Amino acid sequence: MLTSKQISYLRKLSVNEPDIVFVGKDGLTEEVITQAREAIAARELIKGKVQKNSMEEPSAVAQALSEAIKCDVVCTMGSKFVLYKHHNLKPKIELPKKSDKKKK
Repeated sequence: MLTSKQISYLRKLSVNEPDIVFVGKDGLTEEVITQAREAIAARELIKGKVQKNSMEEPSAVAQALSEAIKCDVVCTMGSKFVLYKHHNLKPKIELPKKSDKKKK
């Protein structure tokens, strides 16, 4: 589970990332899931787009894809979505630490 600070950081990183995964008129197919799984294994952070000819909602696609490849949905913006999956062995992105302290 990502904190709001981590989500904000990942959104900032995703601005300059190209779209990697495209969902077209066929919807969320096995090919799209395989492509997303390979891309997130290589990058940790991927951005996808639901094409105009698709009848799918971007938030529903992002949620279904995150469940299929076991990752976190960072955000959905219009027709685009951002997914993140932390790699334990070779992390490429260092997230801000989770803070357990409460300010007084």
